[in-house]
Amino acid sequence: MPVELKHHEPVCLSDFRAVLGEGPVWIEAENSFYFVDIVSCRIHRYCLQDGSLRSWEAPNRTGFLLPASDGTFLAGLPDGLHRFDVKTGYFEHACMVETEDEGNRLNDGCVDQKGRIWFGTMDDGESRDSGSLYRVEHRNGQLSVSHWDSGYIVSNGPAVSPCGKVLYACDSPQKHIYAFDIQDDGSLTGKRVFATLEKGYPDGVVTDSEGNVWSGTWAGGQITRFRPDGTPMEPIALPVSNVTKIAFGGADCRTVFVTTARKGLSEEELEAQPQAGGIFAFRTDVAGNPQHSFVLDAD
Repeated sequence: MPVELKHHEPVCLSDFRAVLGEGPVWIEAENSFYFVDIVSCRIHRYCLQDGSLRSWEAPNRTGFLLPASDGTFLAGLPDGLHRFDVKTGYFEHACMVETEDEGNRLNDGCVDQKGRIWFGTMDDGESRDSGSLYRVEHRNGQLSVSHWDSGYIVSNGPAVSPCGKVLYACDSPQKHIYAFDIQDDGSLTGKRVFATLEKGYPDGVVTDSEGNVWSGTWAGGQITRFRPDGTPMEPIALPVSNVTKIAFGGADCRTVFVTTARKGLSEEELEAQPQAGGIFAFRTDVAGNPQHSFVLDAD
């Protein structure tokens, strides 16, 4: 039976115990959301209608999984971008990224209104500022990757405003959420600090239909929120410390799905947080933005 959800009162949909649950994306046609467990190298799908959960093995750590216009997904793995077909469970390597730095991996990503993917890389050891911010498009049957910013220890976010003119990205250990202006040609300008978290560390970021910014909060036990001008909004508390990212979904895009993680918690903390690594959901009054798909041209 479907779980009854209330306004800003997170309910655990599944005591999943993900080591590093991340990257939820809502797929309306399936009435489901997908997410990854990065450390366990698994991809999961939760069906809202019947609460069923299906899983696939990934060939390596998958930082993000984003829908493409042909019904497949584009996934970010340590060696670059892969096409993933749910029907077959098969990963096909599509493009190398940062082959010169074996200590880096791809982390978080999003699709903008023009069908482009923005994603970041990070030092897997979480100590070097070797991460960068990229954009990927599909042109003439191939992936075209362009580099836009560097100096990230753990890149997170990214997210695009509902108007399509602002990109948000995090450097989690620095506690900063940055904002960039997206120009008509897709270039980024005007990097500035949009917000700095006082509690915990910014993780995955999304925006809602009013332009408010929602950030998963690592070691903060909450979803931290800001208005488009950077003014703090009331946070939404969860019963676990490591809140990684949210996705808006449901028939009206007012259901919020939340991924969390057990990574980094001591045995005592895990005992005090029995739902750590679970997936949560609640209702909210402002709709999210539709989940866009990565636009593929004719191969």
